[in-house]
Amino acid sequence: MASHRSSAGDPTRTLELLWREAAPLKGQRGPKPGLTVDTVVATAVELADAEGLDAVTMRALAGKLGIAPMGLYTYVPGRAELIDLMLDGLYAGMARRKPKTRDWRARLEAVAHDNRALFTKHAWLADVSTTRPPLGPGQLAKYEYELQALEGAGLGDVEQDAALTFVLGFVESCARAASDMRAARLESQMSDATWWQANAPLLARMSDPERYPTASRVGTAAGQAHGAAYNPEHAFRFGLERVLDGLSALMGQAPPPKRSRTVARKTAR
Repeated sequence: MASHRSSAGDPTRTLELLWREAAPLKGQRGPKPGLTVDTVVATAVELADAEGLDAVTMRALAGKLGIAPMGLYTYVPGRAELIDLMLDGLYAGMARRKPKTRDWRARLEAVAHDNRALFTKHAWLADVSTTRPPLGPGQLAKYEYELQALEGAGLGDVEQDAALTFVLGFVESCARAASDMRAARLESQMSDATWWQANAPLLARMSDPERYPTASRVGTAAGQAHGAAYNPEHAFRFGLERVLDGLSALMGQAPPPKRSRTVARKTAR
């Protein structure tokens, strides 16, 4: 479960900061030369990448920037607004694949891989709920790019948005599972293979194949194939194929045309 969420700060101030390039703020005392909002955000991202999002406090960030904690508020009003700026900056700069084919499946698969790459590079993103996304230029550019994968596939506007949400939700779920796996490794100081090897004798004694025949057979096969109970790479690739297979049932299914009242009356007779 995400421990942080976007759009938790002052909405007016957040939007002003997100769109600062498109509409520069006026009538406010600017920060001292040599330090900008972009520098603050980039340093916050570096800190989160290195130590996790919980490590990004205003005091810790000020120390990294070499300024007094109160001086940081000259640039951002608080941590909540800072998280939105961090997210939007990453969205603006994320890699965007360009498949050679215009096939919707190839384009949507690229979108999924692009988002997964973003989570892999910045693991702390899995700790942020974006149910209320930061509506900045990076977010909107990302949304525009992703929707283009579904343009011309035969879906209505609402279905396009729902299909994209479905795919991104799957990617986010995989990213959270991978994040939990990394946390377990750090906490136990063991790789997954080492952990399973250490616990295998106990599991063998406790698991009765006669009582749990299917679980024993399938669990053994999966464990041998993956070297663990869960393989993030396999789960992502297998799941993405099934997600795209499911969406293929919707493609090209345009809603039936509306009948005129005259036709409807004739049919009813």
